[in-house]
Amino acid sequence: MRMKLRRREFLHRTTLGVGGLMVAPHLVAARPGAAYFDPYELVPLGRTPLKVSRFCLGTGMRGGGRASNHTRLGKEAFERLIRGAFDRGTRLFDLADLYGTHPYVIPALKGIARDRYQIVTKVWWMPGGLPEPERPDADVAVRRFLRELSTDYVDLVLLHCVTSASWPKDLRRQMDLLSAMKDKGHIRALGVSCHSLAALEAAAAEPWVESVHTRINPYGMSMDGPPDAVVPVLQKIHAAGKGVVGMKIMGEGRLRTDDERRDASVKFALTLGCVDVLNVGCESLAEIDDLAARVRKVARV
Repeated sequence: MRMKLRRREFLHRTTLGVGGLMVAPHLVAARPGAAYFDPYELVPLGRTPLKVSRFCLGTGMRGGGRASNHTRLGKEAFERLIRGAFDRGTRLFDLADLYGTHPYVIPALKGIARDRYQIVTKVWWMPGGLPEPERPDADVAVRRFLRELSTDYVDLVLLHCVTSASWPKDLRRQMDLLSAMKDKGHIRALGVSCHSLAALEAAAAEPWVESVHTRINPYGMSMDGPPDAVVPVLQKIHAAGKGVVGMKIMGEGRLRTDDERRDASVKFALTLGCVDVLNVGCESLAEIDDLAARVRKVARV
């Protein structure tokens, strides 16, 4: 049943019970008798075969042209971030051709069995965004990804940044090529990242989609619509057994210095009941620890 809550009701719901904000997040103790979210708990991603950590390290902050804030950290610092995230319990790493982050993960996780972590990457199919103008078919792109990642398979491959309501028709050839690669064992699950409400609604209805990357926070920042329009679609996606990976939890970085709204945004996403994973582009281990502490303050409902 589609919920028709006004935006202020969403904001009210997320801010209830958010207290103790003047205390350092890592010092906030769990209240007795309550069960709290664990940022590193392994959770099923819809009906895919994947069990992933609730926190996913995003690597595409200000991404484009095969670069991002993460690649601009430099090889040593970026790989230290990846390894530090893994050591804390992160098992899901969100990459993309657009971000240029493929070459960093395997070196950072050298010596760790490949089946102990999951990689998401994305096929950029639109004009612009990448240095070269050509857009080879998705199977050609993914074979290159496998070489760049030094792996035999990718856990989750997405069509990056779909915006049209007709994307399932427009991109059917690419979807079929990716399905064939999945049949051969080179991909474990398939999906899309959505950048419009119409595209999100199409993803909810498309059987090919196994997981959706979606923008969600209680303030409508960098989202496909206001929360009261987006959340019912996410509920539909989740009810259909598709994974839901939340992006822009921190408003694409705009909430970085706002403790109260960061807490409210984390609580909002976690307690909706239809967001499996928080994909956040933390750029330091301190930011990862800060986010993890905020997750641990949220009681399960």
